Amino acid sequence: MPVALTIAGSDPTGGAGLQADVQVFRSLGVHGAGVVTALTVQDTAKVHQVLPSFPSVVLEQLRVLLRDMRPDAVKIGMLATDDIALNVELALETLDAPLPDSVARPPRVPIVIDPVLAASDGTELIERRAWARLQDLMRRAAVATPNLPEAAALTGCDVSSEEGVQAAATVFVSDYGAGAALVKGGHADGPPRDLLALRQGATVVFEWQGGERIPGGRIHGTGCALSSAIAARLAHGDELRIAVAAARDFVRQAIARAEAFGKQARFLAY
Repeated sequence: MPVALTIAGSDPTGGAGLQADVQVFRSLGVHGAGVVTALTVQDTAKVHQVLPSFPSVVLEQLRVLLRDMRPDAVKIGMLATDDIALNVELALETLDAPLPDSVARPPRVPIVIDPVLAASDGTELIERRAWARLQDLMRRAAVATPNLPEAAALTGCDVSSEEGVQAAATVFVSDYGAGAALVKGGHADGPPRDLLALRQGATVVFEWQGGERIPGGRIHGTGCALSSAIAARLAHGDELRIAVAAARDFVRQAIARAEAFGKQARFLAY
């Protein structure tokens, strides 16, 4: 069974964050490992409090884990603070070191970065001064998966038009160094359209991927589920385009089967 590692915040409702990532991994036949970057006090209505983990503990957890267990893919979600983001970046250098029983350089582990900036209720999930660190981390990403508000905030692009979305995706790939960017269109009006921007040599190629909006109200954790599903498919060895398409289909089916837990949101059913 492939192994995927999630580095993310904890959501006690189980609908998003590390708990949701591990559920997605298991649903897609992947063993899930996880390091918590922050505890949250939240219910299905809102995030009441964010309690970042000790940065040094995040670093040591990752270093010890990665020396012993090499994941086939990594998903990075909520990072909470600049110090945590820095320590995650330092820990990922372990992935570049040869394995104990090998003198050869290991194959590059695909990393999916979901640049979580805020909760649906507007609660800040990463401090503003950490945005530059998050942008720097993109050079390690096989794919970044920002939604429209995140893409606008991190690039400064106006994403209200198709051209603006393409400009934002280009910044992630050409300026920040991500291998690809999937800009999610769920926050736009009408049928959602995602844009996958792929680096091909010195060129960025755009692929628009549409879908029907499934009625039923607010659903918790779709962004986390999509990025972790992409990571799971990459852990299985899928090529990126195939991984993204399979993950989008997985989340679409989970939305169609969503169930209500608590008072304010429906949860994906995997």
